This record gives sequence, C-alpha cells and structure tokens, in this order.
Amino acid sequence: MTLSDTFSLAFRTVKANKLRTGLTVAIIAFGIMALIGIITAIQAMNQSIVESFSSMGANAFSIRFKESNVRMGGHNRETKTVKKGQREKNSNLNKYILKADAEYFKRNFTFPSRVSLSLRGPQNMEVRYENKKTNPVVTVFGGDENYILVNGYNLDLGRNLNTLDVRSGRNVCLIGSNVALRLFPNHPENSVDKIIRIGNIPYRVVGLLKTKGSSSMSRADDAIITSYNNSRRLPNPAKSYGIGIMVDNVALLDAATGEATAQFRAVRKLLPSETDNFVIEKSDKFAEMFITFLASITVAAIGIGAITLFGAAISLMNIMLVAVSERTREVGLIKAIGGKKRNVRQQFLFESMIISLMGASLGILLGITVGNLLAIFVFKTGFVIPWMWVIIGIAVCSLVGFLAGIYPALKASKLNPIVALRYE
Repeated sequence: MTLSDTFSLAFRTVKANKLRTGLTVAIIAFGIMALIGIITAIQAMNQSIVESFSSMGANAFSIRFKESNVRMGGHNRETKTVKKGQREKNSNLNKYILKADAEYFKRNFTFPSRVSLSLRGPQNMEVRYENKKTNPVVTVFGGDENYILVNGYNLDLGRNLNTLDVRSGRNVCLIGSNVALRLFPNHPENSVDKIIRIGNIPYRVVGLLKTKGSSSMSRADDAIITSYNNSRRLPNPAKSYGIGIMVDNVALLDAATGEATAQFRAVRKLLPSETDNFVIEKSDKFAEMFITFLASITVAAIGIGAITLFGAAISLMNIMLVAVSERTREVGLIKAIGGKKRNVRQQFLFESMIISLMGASLGILLGITVGNLLAIFVFKTGFVIPWMWVIIGIAVCSLVGFLAGIYPALKASKLNPIVALRYE
C-alpha cells in the first residue's frame, strides 16, 4: 500500500463515521475556539488601549498633581498615590496645580517643546443646536492654543483657539466629529461659526476636529474644547490644572522630563530633601499598564484551551481504541493482502490527525469570528487575526492528534492477521 492509499482509506473511514467524528471534532473545536476567541479579543483590546492612551504621541508627557486612574468607559479620574510617611514629611503634598503655577511653568519652560495647559470642564453634558441635541456623553475640555497638538487632535475645518481666546475666556469652542454629526447630521462641515448651547450657555463654534476614533476606553470624538479660562467658569470643573508637554524630537524626551521635573519642583518650592508632590506621566503609561494586565488573561486563556484539548485528546484516544476493536477483521484483511505494520499504524494515525485538524479548523474559524464580533462591536477596532496563535493552534492540534492516535495505532499494528480475520 502506498502512502496515498493509506491516507485515502483513513479519510473514507473518518467520513463514514459521521456521528463519532462530529462529536470529537466539536470537542476539539470548542477548546480551540475558546483559545483563539479570547486571544483575538485580547489583541483587539490591546489595539483599543494603545489608540486610547497613546493619543498624545510617543514624544509627549504630562504633569499632574496625582497619578491618573483610568476607568473603562473613557473618563479619567485622579487617585491619591501619596503614602502616609511622605505626607508627614512634606507639607506641600496633595496640592492642586493652580492656574498661576501652571502659567508660570509655561512661561519659563525653555526646553525645545510645546507646552499646553488644560482644565477639564463638566462631563456627561448635553449639547444643543436648534431642535437637535446630543446624548449626555459630551465632555468639555479647557485648553490653550497648543492643546489639540499636544493631545493628538487635528483640525478639519475652521481655526484653532488663539491666545486672545485663552486670555479673554470668551465663549468659543472646537467640537469633536461625533458632536458635529449629532447636531449637523447631513452637513457637519456647516457647524463652523454656528451657535450651539452647552447646557444653557451659548458658544460659537470656531473649528471642527477630525475624527480621532472612539473606543471602549475613551470617547475622544464626543468632546468640546474651549479655553481653560472659560472651562473654569463652567459647573463642576476639575480642581487642578494639567500640563502637557510635547518635545520636538523624541530622542529628547528623557532630557525634557528631567528638565520639567526640576523646574516644577521650583514652582512647588520643594527643598532638595523633599520628595516630588506631582507626577510625570508619559503618554503610553496606561497602555503599558493595561497590556501587562491583559497578559495574565492570555495565560488564563491558554489554560482553558489546554484543559479542553486535554479532555479532547482523551476522548479521541478512546474513540480510536474503540475503532481498533470494531475494525479488527479489517486490520487482519489489510495484513493478509500484503499490508505491513507501518501501513496499519499510518492509517490509524492519519484518522486521528484528520479528526484533530478538522476540529482545529472549525475552532479557529469560530474563534476568529467570535473574537472579531467583540473587536468590532465592543472595542470598536478593526478586524484582527492572531496569526501566531492560529499557527500554534494547528501545531498543537496536530500534536494532540498524533499523541491520541499513537497507542491505538501501535495496538492495531501488532494484531495477528490470522486471529484478526477470525475475530467476531
């Protein structure tokens, strides 16, 4: 018997036992689907996180009075990170960054960079234009002329905020693309120079921002940007200013961070013996934090897949052992017409691996489908295929099929042809 004859016979045998094959394929497919589906969803989450938290760019960092703590859903809040011993040691701890301090830093920071001051305004606002209104999901941000550059926004139409807007605090604003689509559904470009209402306060739209991309982590396009002098007059503004810094060259990021730390310590009037009572946050900090967290979920997914595949391997081996008993006469006939032990081993190994690879193919297809449904509809990212894990899944299932079939194949190959032909 040639190798192709052996493979053809194995394939026909698998095809003939539809119920047995289907159940085993389903068990293997479930394990691979769980693994590939979770990995696909995790890669989508990684992509969403990077887009959400690295929006400032690789050459930017910020100064805050406390570390930011990010909640799923897009709004940041600030959390205490100061230890009790540090609080007792330094009386300046937990001080907000005041407007005067932020402006003093901006005037005196001479490192080659762009400095932006910001003050977050109210969140979950409803914005109106004539008889149209947005959902109450809009956040108002107060910034300056450098705010959109440092925070990764791009202007689509109109103009940016200028120094006169900032100094006067007049009611002008830039609106995100989602806000424009809600208020001007047919022609969002007509939003420029229109009067909208944030709450009950009228604002003139001076610029329309390009789509930045919203995700499960942020709603960057549901934003309105005005000057920080204006946002501080709105209800419930943040109590502390933020300072964003974008260096001209990414190679200078560490030097700029050190210079900013030294200068802001002077602003805070800290003694050399006192610890910093503010934090420097690089733009990719949260992405790194969440990606590290998701690594543990990946390990859990591998564990789930491994347990399921282990059970599938036992089931497949049992089925192959039953097949050996049922086809004893067939094995005797193969040997009687000149088939060798290796032909019998090959046939049973081929059957085992065919079933295993069918389960792998179905599981990969289902896993990619389920994972991408989450990616597209939950995490708002593009189509993701974890190619490395697809290859790993195929390799693992091939190994499972081989290991599950090796003992039944050896058992079948050792059958005495005379005894086998007389088997009832």
